[in-house]
Amino acid sequence: MKRLVLIAIIFLSKITAIDDKSASSIIEKTERKFRSVEDYQVNMVIAIDIPAFRMPKKKYTVFFKQPDQIKIKSRGFGLLPRTGMFTSPSDNFDNLTDVELYDHDWKTRADEIVLRGNLIVDSLAITMPNDYAKLTFKPTVDVTIDTSKWVITGVVTQLDTLKIMEISNEYDYVDGSYYMPIRSSVVYYVKDARISRWLKKDLGSIMGADQSFEMQSDMVKGQINVVYDKYKVNRGLKSSIFK
Repeated sequence: MKRLVLIAIIFLSKITAIDDKSASSIIEKTERKFRSVEDYQVNMVIAIDIPAFRMPKKKYTVFFKQPDQIKIKSRGFGLLPRTGMFTSPSDNFDNLTDVELYDHDWKTRADEIVLRGNLIVDSLAITMPNDYAKLTFKPTVDVTIDTSKWVITGVVTQLDTLKIMEISNEYDYVDGSYYMPIRSSVVYYVKDARISRWLKKDLGSIMGADQSFEMQSDMVKGQINVVYDKYKVNRGLKSSIFK
């Protein structure tokens, strides 16, 4: 009898472990981690390397307050990538359908989990020439999550086997005991005029007037590197800062 009880406990514990690693559970835990930081202030240095477009390293001061208040300060004209930098995990996953655990062979750490989903084309700042193009343009997104800290360390968007965009995040403890990103890189692999137009919109100006930039040709590869420094976390930022 004791043996049967022990087997039942082991069986139930395995079921619980599997359920605990469901896509929805993983997203919920990652979202909870993101929401644990009420507000922060951070200095950012951004370096952009895009063919036919040059901009010196730019310094920003970013203020963030839950759930979605953002204030960005900079001298003069500057660019920031809009994709996923200040949005919550659940907001980003809302742009995906059919999200599920992905059993990949390039995992480098035992505590990594990858969720794969289909990107909703309507969520992109890209205009499709017709309904057929919209149906055939079906990018997938792989999101790598560190389950020891419940943070997103990588995002890869691809069309079939062709990479479109890759985001990498590096974290460390800052301002005492807060586990926050200290470096990020966004790499765009553009081999299609439609995707190039999307990128130009995604890199739209956030600072200053509604300026825009033109690249001389469709990119092959472009990279944006971000360094975060001098965090001030959970200091109780006043709402007046964001007005």
